[in-house]
Order: sequence, then structure tokens, then C-alpha cells
Amino acid sequence: MSTLPILLQRDTRAWQFQVWISFGIAVFLCAVGLAWLPGAQLEQAFMVMGYVFCLSAAFVLAKFVRDNEGSKRRPGSNGGSTGSGDTPLWKLVVWGGFAVAMGLTGWGLLGMEINVTYKAFMGVSWLYLITTAFTLAKMLRDRHEADLIEARMQGRREASTPQSATSGNNAT
Repeated sequence: MSTLPILLQRDTRAWQFQVWISFGIAVFLCAVGLAWLPGAQLEQAFMVMGYVFCLSAAFVLAKFVRDNEGSKRRPGSNGGSTGSGDTPLWKLVVWGGFAVAMGLTGWGLLGMEINVTYKAFMGVSWLYLITTAFTLAKMLRDRHEADLIEARMQGRREASTPQSATSGNNAT
């Protein structure tokens, strides 16, 4: 029996480096902008919370979408049909949380009485942070899935090779 070789695609080190550097730059830009954010301390605190909320919601949303895409490709445990194990309420929580985080942070940023140029800097760095968070989440998930596939292939190769005659149970 002949089997076709499985082509396992992985991200290059250069791509992984670029993703981590981009995410680091986005975090740095947001941190600098938030550290020198003019205004009342309460407004500054709320903006920091908004940025952290958005970042967390972006990672949760990326995982949720990826999990649901994966479950559509695999048969489910409910009679062989496809679909996710997530409930509609969880979908609402994930998408709603992301929408609320983005909406409230954007509203807070637009409502602050600061220089328009500073608002633009904060807005662009915030959106850059969110996009790099999605890219980082995808890259990490891709690497994890490739590692799992590689481990399964290695296990199958080891299971298909005959055991050696010196298995330790030799009687003399």
C-alpha cells in the first residue's frame, strides 16, 4: 500500500520574527501613548483598561473563530453532523465582548479632550495592536497545529516500524 507524503507547511522563522516584532512595536506604541496621555487620571485609567480589554477580547475572538472553523471541517459528536460545541450564548459573549471593548474604547478615545494629532496616534496604535494580536494568535495556533500533526505522524511511523528482537524479554 502506497501513501502519499503529507506536506506539512510551517511559518518561516523570518515570518515568526516579523509577527513578534510587529506585536512588540504595537504594544510599545500603545504603552508610550497611554503613559503620556493627557487628561485626568481617571480617563487615563479607563483608556488603559479599554486597551487591555480590547487586546484580551481580540485573542478570545481569534481562538473562538479558529475553533469553530476547525469544528466545521471535522465531524461532530452529535450524530456525525458538523458544527461547533459552542453554545449560541457563548458566541454572543465572545462577539459581544469584542464589539463592546472596541466600541467603548473608541468612544472613550473620541470623547477625550486632547489634541487631534494625539487622538490619531492613539487610534492608529490601538488598531495596529488589535491587528497584530489577531496575526500573532493565528501564527501561534498554526504552529501548535503543525506540532500536533507532526507528533501524530511520528507516532504512526513508530507504530508501523517492527519492534526489535531485543525488547528486554529475551529468555536465555
